[in-house]
Amino acid sequence: MAVKIYTTPTCPWCMKTKEFLKSKKISYTEYNVTEDEKARTEMIKKSGQMGVPVLDINGKIIVGYDPEEILKAVAKKPQSSKKAAKKKTVKKK
Repeated sequence: MAVKIYTTPTCPWCMKTKEFLKSKKISYTEYNVTEDEKARTEMIKKSGQMGVPVLDINGKIIVGYDPEEILKAVAKKPQSSKKAAKKKTVKKK
């Protein structure tokens, strides 16, 4: 599972979100958008937002501190294309 969080050092909601992730033992990669222009551009492109925090959890974008959505996103397992394409066939007699 890939969790990215875009933050700024002075954002209280960023701190709260990181504490929540730590409390749930969810590892993440943090990007400080005040210092990292590439990360800032990526965050804006993904979310359409300039505010932080922005989380990218396996491609699901969450803007702001939203524990319920975070838990939903980490609970979802990305499906492989082969499994998604398989259909169960039931034969009738």
